[in-house]
Amino acid sequence: MNARLVQGIFDDLNPATVSRWAYPDTGKWDAERNTREFLAAMPVWRAHGLLSFTINLQGGSPEGYSRQQPWHNSAFNTDGTLRPDYLARLKRIVDFADELGMVVLLGYFYFGQDERLADEAAVIRAVDAATRWVLEHGWRNVIVEVNNECNVRYDHPILQPDRVHELIGRVKAAQAPAGHRLLVSTSYGGGTVPKENVVRSADFLLLHGNGVAEPAKLAELVKKTRAVPGYTPKPIFFNEDDHFNFEVPVNNFTAAVGEYAGWGYFDFRMKGEGFAAGYQSIPADWGLGSPRKAGFFRLLAEITGTPPGPYARP
Repeated sequence: MNARLVQGIFDDLNPATVSRWAYPDTGKWDAERNTREFLAAMPVWRAHGLLSFTINLQGGSPEGYSRQQPWHNSAFNTDGTLRPDYLARLKRIVDFADELGMVVLLGYFYFGQDERLADEAAVIRAVDAATRWVLEHGWRNVIVEVNNECNVRYDHPILQPDRVHELIGRVKAAQAPAGHRLLVSTSYGGGTVPKENVVRSADFLLLHGNGVAEPAKLAELVKKTRAVPGYTPKPIFFNEDDHFNFEVPVNNFTAAVGEYAGWGYFDFRMKGEGFAAGYQSIPADWGLGSPRKAGFFRLLAEITGTPPGPYARP
């Protein structure tokens, strides 16, 4: 079970847009506060049975969905080298996830931000650098999503569906000093069945439920994925779905579980909603303060058999 919590290390390097993310109580954006409050919420999520979360080196749209992305949120420099401030925030999150027994699904690239890298060589350099950084730390609780929704508006061909398996292969080929490697995959837009090249090369398969409003069709998506040529038994899970209805017996969450697939909660602040709503929206309230968040974690605890109990703040 997982949730899309991609903005844990968010920052905006564009001075023209950073004011959009100001906290309501201070009138300023604060990347350190964002990560600090993310860390404080992690034990709460884990106490409700959340075993994994997605966090991205290029985040996700802080508006939920947006065609234009003038903000600059990237852990990569133009040449594909890594930004130390982003990595410092991420290290604290991965370390604490390890203490809590949680898996971090680390996404490298996000459409709308991938063009921040100069060319294909920079993309490859970024993949190698990020992979090496994770492996050198020796973590065994990190798996990789090369890019979020590879079939949606990527500028660099190597991040698009026909070639993304090349980057999956690069991550698989890298070894840690202790000899292990990272498990890796990519994802597609909502309702899309993974292509054969990814099904054959990925260690696990990621599905998205956006645009799939009927639980029966969501279940069918899992079945179709298992029927792709080259499929061998491997984990399948949704790491993004913006459908809820947690109070009814059959919803996308329960439909995925019924097909032995994990499910990932994706929530953003909709127009007119208060600060507590949404996790992808910035500034984020990382608590459980909205009805949707409470509904998800209530059902999560019920399904996983881990009723919420006392928790310690870091």
